[in-house]
This record gives sequence, C-alpha cells and structure tokens, in this order.
Amino acid sequence: MPYAPQQADVATAELDSALRGGPFHVALRAAIAARGLPLQRVRHHLTRYGVSVGVTSLSYWQQGARRPQRPESLRAVRALEEILRLPEESLIRLLAESGQPPAGPRPAGRSYRSLVEASDVLCGLLAALDASPEDAPQTLGHHERVRVGAHRELAGRESEHIVRAHRDGVDRFVAVHHGDPGCAPERMAVHALENCRTGRVRWHHETGVLVAELLFDTRLRSGDTFVFRHAVEDGTAGVAHEYVRGSGSAGGQYALQVRFAAGALPVRCHRFTQQSPAAPRGGRQDLPVSERHRSVHLVEPRVRPGMVGIGWEWE
Repeated sequence: MPYAPQQADVATAELDSALRGGPFHVALRAAIAARGLPLQRVRHHLTRYGVSVGVTSLSYWQQGARRPQRPESLRAVRALEEILRLPEESLIRLLAESGQPPAGPRPAGRSYRSLVEASDVLCGLLAALDASPEDAPQTLGHHERVRVGAHRELAGRESEHIVRAHRDGVDRFVAVHHGDPGCAPERMAVHALENCRTGRVRWHHETGVLVAELLFDTRLRSGDTFVFRHAVEDGTAGVAHEYVRGSGSAGGQYALQVRFAAGALPVRCHRFTQQSPAAPRGGRQDLPVSERHRSVHLVEPRVRPGMVGIGWEWE
C-alpha cells in the first residue's frame, strides 16, 4: 500500500536520521520501509544484480539478529544501496561502524556474542543437512514443554508441532536445540515421539547447538497440514535461569510451559521478549508459579520475528 504524504515524510525523516547515526540494521529497516518494498520484492531485485539472499536473511539483517559478513553478503549490501536509492557507501559505512557490539550493559541471560556465534554455527549445521529456513514448512502451532530437574538444570523439552507445507514434496522438519552454557550436545538424545522418526543429528560443542532431522515418512503436498512430536533429553549443563525461543519470521501460535522438579521451585518467574540479540529485553511480565503443578507458561497467539522466553530466579 503506498504511503500517504504525511507517512512518507515521517518515513523519510526516520531514514535520514538512521543513515546519519545508524546502526546498520535500523538504517536498513528504515530504507526498506521508506520505499514500501516487501522483503520478497527486495529479494527479487537482488537477483537482478546477480546476488542471491533469502528473505529470512534479509529479515535477520534488518532486525540486527545477524550482520552481513561474507563477500556475497557485502555485494548484496552494495546492491541494496542502489535498489533502495541510498547514497553510495551509506550502508557499508554503517556496517563497518557496527563491527563490534555496542558498548553498555547487556541484558541478563546469554550474551550478545554467544547468540551471534550460535546463529552463525546454526547456518553451518543446517547447510550440513542441506536445509535452510526457506525450506521449512510453515508453523501453524508450536507447544513446548520444558523440564527443569532436581539439580535446577535444563533436563529436557518436548515439542508438538502443527505445520503446513508451502510446496509439494515436504517430508521433514529440522529441529533446533540450544543448550545452556557448558552443556554437552554430544551427550543429548533426540526422540521422535509421534508421526515422525529421527534422521541425521549434528551438533557443535562450543556453542551447545544441536540440530536434528525429523522425517515424516510421507511427502506432503502444498497446503497439506501435519502434526508431530519430538523430545530432546539434555541435563548436561549447570543451573538454568531461563528458556528462550527465537523465530526469524512470523508464524502461528506458540505456547511455552516450564515445569520444575519437586524441591526445585524458583522464587520468581517472568516472561520477556527481545527483538534481536543486540536489542534490550522488554515486555517483562511477572508469572505466577503454581506450587501444586510447579509450572509457569506463556502463550503468543501469533509469533513475531524475534525472541520470547521465560526467566526465573532461585533463592
């Protein structure tokens, strides 16, 4: 939908400000908004410059969840300057200036560096399985049940997925698990619980990232829906303080339930959101802990790009 004159003026002012002061992801987001281009169209324009970048990557770039670093990605940034009618070197300059995480206190939980490193590692693990976010079926619903053990560790989680194929031939889902600092992904176990079986499993010890193929034993046609369940047994790290789920694109409903072992009940729990690893946390809301059921939960009726999670405090 075209911008009204007043909206266009506001968008142009925001873009001018972002190009002067950055950071890169804010300027890129403002430029795309000012031109009124959906990411699919931006991707199409890039192909005309001989550059292939997925919609998911573009989304990550404008959220600040990832930074263009590879030669092909830097070529894409220079092409974006032309596509979005920006001054030459304007985005490249901001990208160079944002080479280090911004100074200042970081939110509690995983560090910026660990999240970015995990994101880069994840891309490599997905490539090893010949998978990409663009190939994944659309998520209509995702319910996670996380267990915290008697030693306050992340003992494991169970996930139920409702997905819909966006093309013919979809026959698998690649699940991602990011263990707590100090975990040993090589000692974790992946279990296919319903309507799937476990395929290849890959992990990266230093970041604690594990990916696993869940095979459907049927080839979905475009528009078909599918329901399946799987679990990851963890329990390999120390004391857990939170559980976070990230998404690179909008999706369906997400529900997260954290259940604590008897005798390991935290004193406080809260939910939070985070737009990207570099962004401050927001949306904090206290969650009552059920002493009888020893659990807390959150529900996102419609998932938005970014991160959502539950944190807790021990005595």
